[in-house]
Amino acid sequence: MATEIIIPSDLWDGDEESVITAWLADDGAQVTKGALIAEIMTAKVQHEISAPASGTLSITREQDAVVAKGDVIGSIA
Repeated sequence: MATEIIIPSDLWDGDEESVITAWLADDGAQVTKGALIAEIMTAKVQHEISAPASGTLSITREQDAVVAKGDVIGSIA
């Protein structure tokens, strides 16, 4: 069963949208729970997204995509 990678609702204050600035692992890569896998930017502040589980990364929102709190940006199976 896949675990969704969700932009946390408490990552920043306010309701501004963010942009995925970088994926630190490739689609299909093996990742370990807790490893940094993506960076997003909100109002000139960089935030890091960690893997919520170990397994194979599947990216559904590409770099430069605009995202909001609660959005699913990928999954790990």
